[in-house]
Amino acid sequence: MSQSPADEPYVLRSDAGGVATLAMNRGSRFNPLSAAMIAALDGHLRDIADDAAVRAVVLTGSGRGFSAGHDLAEMRAHTGDDAWQQGLFDACTAMMLRLTQLPQPVVAKVHGIATAAGCQLVSMCDLAVCTDDARFGLPGVNIGIFCSTPAVGVARSIGRKRAMELLLTGEMVDAATALDWGLVNRVVPAADLDAAVARFTDVVVARSAPVLANGKRTFYAQIDAGIGEAYEVAGCAMVTDLAGADSAEGIDAFLEKRSPVWPSSV
Repeated sequence: MSQSPADEPYVLRSDAGGVATLAMNRGSRFNPLSAAMIAALDGHLRDIADDAAVRAVVLTGSGRGFSAGHDLAEMRAHTGDDAWQQGLFDACTAMMLRLTQLPQPVVAKVHGIATAAGCQLVSMCDLAVCTDDARFGLPGVNIGIFCSTPAVGVARSIGRKRAMELLLTGEMVDAATALDWGLVNRVVPAADLDAAVARFTDVVVARSAPVLANGKRTFYAQIDAGIGEAYEVAGCAMVTDLAGADSAEGIDAFLEKRSPVWPSSV
């Protein structure tokens, strides 16, 4: 993707075959999550949530890398303005949570670096695919800022000890380590990145949209709950699925050894 002048949109959206691709469009600066970038991403996510034609979302970055995290120059310019800083993190939190609240599955398509809040962004997507030369990290400690908000999503993906390693050392990890730790689902050569992402989105688009939306909502509702509450939430979701026309069609198709034709897609 080409790098963009300051007057171009912060995020570019393209749609094809039921898949909406959102590309952060400040590649010359490694797509920093400035206040404007966060607002642009959140706006697109809001629009997509209500767009029945979109069945899956791909989130990527232009230029040399995915995202280097928050815009440090912008944050430095507001030093001492606690209200502005709190507003920035509140807006970022809302955008990150919207990724999990979106009814459509979201796939992070990562190349280059994904650091600090950029690494958080990867962790908050439902799936992630990266190139074999991608690198990840929470390097805030290197410049006197502990990556506390990025750690929320990252720790839930890779676990406490590995998250603390990133947080305390500020060191980067390579793509193979990110895969081993569970931060990404697939690592592929750069030439195969589009195909690897399409492998996921093709499968998602072929599935029942209501079932995936309900399943995604349920997953995030139960994953951090106690096991009893988790099973209660999950059980209600299963009942909801089974009451739907798509479930009836899916079961019938399985029993009849044919491909389903989802009523919700007709």
